[in-house]
This record gives sequence, structure tokens and C-alpha cells, in this order.
Amino acid sequence: MKILYVINSLGAGGAEKLVVDMCVAFSAQGLKVTVLLLDSTPTPLFEKLKEHSVIDIICLETSKSIYNPLFVFKIKKIIKKFDIVHVHLFPSSYWVALARFISFNKPNIIFTEHNTTNRRREIPIFKYIDRWVYKQYQRIVTISDAVDTSLKSYLGNGFDNSIKIYNGIHLKTFKDAQPYLKTALGFKTNDKVLIQVSSFTAQKDQKTLIKALSMLPPNYHLLLVGHGPLLEDAKLLVKQLKLEQRVQFLGIRNDVPSLLKSVDVVVLASHYEGLSLSCIEGMASGKPFIASNTPGLGDIVNGAGLVFEDENHKVLSEQIMLIIENIELSKEVIKTCQLKASKFDINIMFNSYLKIYNNLNQNIDF
Repeated sequence: MKILYVINSLGAGGAEKLVVDMCVAFSAQGLKVTVLLLDSTPTPLFEKLKEHSVIDIICLETSKSIYNPLFVFKIKKIIKKFDIVHVHLFPSSYWVALARFISFNKPNIIFTEHNTTNRRREIPIFKYIDRWVYKQYQRIVTISDAVDTSLKSYLGNGFDNSIKIYNGIHLKTFKDAQPYLKTALGFKTNDKVLIQVSSFTAQKDQKTLIKALSMLPPNYHLLLVGHGPLLEDAKLLVKQLKLEQRVQFLGIRNDVPSLLKSVDVVVLASHYEGLSLSCIEGMASGKPFIASNTPGLGDIVNGAGLVFEDENHKVLSEQIMLIIENIELSKEVIKTCQLKASKFDINIMFNSYLKIYNNLNQNIDF
């Protein structure tokens, strides 16, 4: 069985991590795996994938913009060679749907929906376009309860091609990761260190965490891991609040498990999520975890870690202080978070996707 994964790029997001993990796992099981990228900008995940010589990587260089519709014609020529085409993120979802529609050879195509919402849903005309696009896919995978509910509500009646598969992580990687000494990261031993791992996009909310830091004592510091279009906006806010000596921008890293193990509190401030891998990784890290009580995030974290209302930096600062000062609360949060994270083992996810691939390849309904 030949599988093609199509995604915009291999940046630092959860969808990108998922694709790389699936490629490595399924190629190890003997499947012929290829990845198609609209944007081939080098990243740690790209380099990780290149280490596996049995995985082919196709890079489309038609334009510097991933929104160029000319991609459809290049993709049309490629997808006909595969049994399964598994797509992630917009606009890859549009280009593959169009490519299959105009192709004589029509492979089975699958789309994984990662988010509870997006900007297209705010524009009425896109509802009709999205309904047509999603209809082209033999299977739509939703990654959490919140994503499943919101997508079905958005698309309306007539869609019986969706199935829910929770995202997963390599739990052992985070359990076995070795922490860095705080001094090795440039801090004093008695400094308190916070971390957020996420892209700098409109979906994420590093600004609320930065504002929360401004309300904390001077020995509290923040590590921000990730990259994205709003990075400079975050740096400007840090400068305006005179926090340059207390915030480190680390870019995209391949040592996230060790970084999570090295801090005092893991935070994920976000306006909405699907099922964030950063959320699951934070809960699995063995450190107290705090997150926004927002769609796709609050329903996962609530009852395990601490949650705060969207953009409420004052409450977030109070929760950070509370969880550091209250040792018993910290221990309880760590325990419940690790228990919740154990339900998202990546092997469960792999087996569920493999079942879909096999059923589609054999024309078995689900």
C-alpha cells in the first residue's frame, strides 16, 4: 500500500508533528510512505524526516505562496500514483480535493481536521465551498470531541464520512526525557521558569502569558518555543513591558521534552485548539500544567490541570503563583495531568488510522 501525506509545510505545529510521526511509524511497518510539501522551508521536523531514507519527500516549488491554485495541476499528476492520500490543513485540503475532482484516476483521499474553528467559517460563502470540499474526501478524521462537534455543526446534514481519532504522543519520550540544569539555560537555581510551546499565530495567545509574567516577581522567567508570523508582535510587547531580560525566544526546537522537564510550570495560552499535541505533551511532562479554558483546550485540561478564561492575564498570573507556592496542589495537578495524558498514547492513534487505510484500500465501509 502506497500512502501520500500532503501538508503545507513541516513547521512546528501539532499537525506537522503528527505527519512526521505517522510517516516514521508506518514506513517501519513496511508501507511505502511519501510526503508532499507545498512549502519546503528547512525546519527541525523536515530534517528529522530526511533522516529516514525510505521516506520520499516531494517539494512543490511553484510559488513562494502556499495559496497558489496552480498547485492543483502538479498535485493532480502526483496523487494518481498512490492508494491513499492523507491531507492535513488548509489550503492543502482544497488543492487535493480539486486535484482529485479533475483527475481520471481517483485515489482514496482522507482529511484530518485539527481545529474547532478557522477564519473561513466567519465568511458565509465559504460554508458552501467547504461543504463541497469536504464531500470530496472518503473520510474526514476529527481529532477530539470538540473538533467533531464543531465540524458537524458547521457542515450540517449530509455528511456521514467522518470518524473521530484522538491525536497521540510518544508518552515514553516525555517520561524518559532528561532535564537541563537551570544554570545551563542561563538562569539562577532559585529562578522560576515558565514555558509555552506553540506557533506564533492568531490562534495562539503568547501575549496573555507575557502580560501575566509582567505581574510576577522579577525572578520569574519565560521560555517561548516556536515560530510564526506574529513572533515580532510578541517581541514588541516584551520590549514595551520591559521584560527583555526575563523572556527568551527559542525558535523551533527538537529538544522540547527536555525543555518541558526543566521548567517549573508549563502553560498553553490559546484562543482555540483542536486537540493540541502541545497540550498533551505539557500534561505528560511531569510538571504542573495551566491552559486557557477555550474551545478544544478547556474540555481536555479541565479536571486535570488549571484553566483560566481567555485573555485573562491577571488570573493566569495568580494561578502561576498558586501552583508554585502550593506544593500539594502542584503534585495533584501533575498526577491528574499525567493520568489524562495516558489516554492519548500514539500507538492507539496509529492503529486507528491503519484500520482506515486498510478498509479504504479494500473498499470496506466503516
